[in-house]
Amino acid sequence: MNLFISFDAVMIRKVIKYLFLFFLLGPLTHFNSNAQNITGIWRGYFITESFQQYKFELQIKQNGSSVSGVSYSYLSTIFYGKATLTGVFNKTGQNALIKEIRTVELKMSGSSLACIMKCIFKYERSGKEEFLEGSFTSKYEKDGMGVKKGGNCGGGKVYLRKVTTSDFYIEPFLRNKVNPIKKPVIVNQPPTKKTQRSVTPEEKPVTKTPVTKKPILTKPNTKQEEPTAPDKTNEPEKKIITPPLTKNDPPVKEDIPTPEVIKTRSNELVKVLTVNDPNVTIKIYDNGEIDGDIISVYLDKKLILSQKTLTASPLLVKLKMDEINDEHELTMVAENLGTIPPNTSLMIVEAGEQRFEVRITSTEQKNAVVRFRYQKAK
Repeated sequence: MNLFISFDAVMIRKVIKYLFLFFLLGPLTHFNSNAQNITGIWRGYFITESFQQYKFELQIKQNGSSVSGVSYSYLSTIFYGKATLTGVFNKTGQNALIKEIRTVELKMSGSSLACIMKCIFKYERSGKEEFLEGSFTSKYEKDGMGVKKGGNCGGGKVYLRKVTTSDFYIEPFLRNKVNPIKKPVIVNQPPTKKTQRSVTPEEKPVTKTPVTKKPILTKPNTKQEEPTAPDKTNEPEKKIITPPLTKNDPPVKEDIPTPEVIKTRSNELVKVLTVNDPNVTIKIYDNGEIDGDIISVYLDKKLILSQKTLTASPLLVKLKMDEINDEHELTMVAENLGTIPPNTSLMIVEAGEQRFEVRITSTEQKNAVVRFRYQKAK
């Protein structure tokens, strides 16, 4: 009897343990199966501890928790480097560790040495936008000029956003996983023999044959001319009286023609911001190094800032919103690409106690759009 009771107690404990593990691991397994995959193109910049800004692009492929791919670092015509990379992505914590292995293409001045980076990222999502932001450290790739291989080469901050196009060209391992816009490849790195390539026929821009309208042929009037209506010039003119608008009537929106620069370029919606205060202040700065970026700003298709240079001092835009005028659209147009393409800016939005930061990238082919919606605080 004692043996039976002991055996039965052991079985009960095993069942309880199994059920505990099932309920504990079940949700985790479900979460991991739906976790974010960071395969794709990530573009942005990194800033060193000495406040020097470099453009930075990652093209990565995730397999399970493992990450592989290439990185591009570039600073105008002074420096350009391409490196292979490896890493891991922690699905539960949404963190990524990415390390450059070695440089495979490099152009730099003779008095410089290449460094390879190790980046620690935090993955974040805001609506349809995805970001990898974090910090990096680096080490010298080779001996020389009084330093040793593996020595400290400095660190800083990294800011990347997921995109569908590359400033260079899409690596073979990504060509079936992203949907790039078919257009001529614009290469921003300095022209080196290793990085030059020809554009394939499928990447050539599609030229449309202009459509000419056929003239409308009018048939001669063969019918007899009908008698004209009697002259009513002496009759008193009838006045059309329009009743005044009341508060319940919908607001009459002005029909504004779309400016050519908005009509002919693609317009990418960067962010939709919902504000609870009717008074909105927008400050636009150069994002990082001051490199002569010039923008124009349109509010609901009306030009409000023309040919303004981005600096460390903000360009100011103020919005007045209410329950009737509850939506506005701000369009940033790049008038040039500065000395370090593309045209980048940082937008700080303040509405009452709310504060938003929006990083904006625009080019001579693409405008950036930020939409504002007013929702009265409860």
